[in-house]
Amino acid sequence: METPQQDTARREEPDPSAADASATEPERAAIPASTAGPAAPHGPHGYSSQREAHVKRLRRIEGQVRGLQRMVEQDVYCIDILTQVSASTKALQSFALSLLEEHLRHCVAAAVADGGPEADDKVAEATAAIARLLRS
Repeated sequence: METPQQDTARREEPDPSAADASATEPERAAIPASTAGPAAPHGPHGYSSQREAHVKRLRRIEGQVRGLQRMVEQDVYCIDILTQVSASTKALQSFALSLLEEHLRHCVAAAVADGGPEADDKVAEATAAIARLLRS
């Protein structure tokens, strides 16, 4: 029999199968399946040493995107909004390239140094990520 505290703790645990419980249905559909579950290895990743700088950079980008929303709400001229969309897009692309470089230097390089099938998997994974970046 559970104590009231155990019962409450069990009920408050988030559903691990939900990619983002606060996201709307279209937003959940946009979340890649690879980020939804525990399939990605945990531990020190290539970006770990720069985590604080990355978080700061992402918060700045988030502010840019929120600024876009305010511009639309304030009925700002279309071209001015598009200029800010371009700036936000470039900021995200720059962040992605930085993260990719760290992944190649840390995760892929370590797998290649260790050899074996994991090296091939990491190279294929990085190639797929580069292809996605090029398509975006």
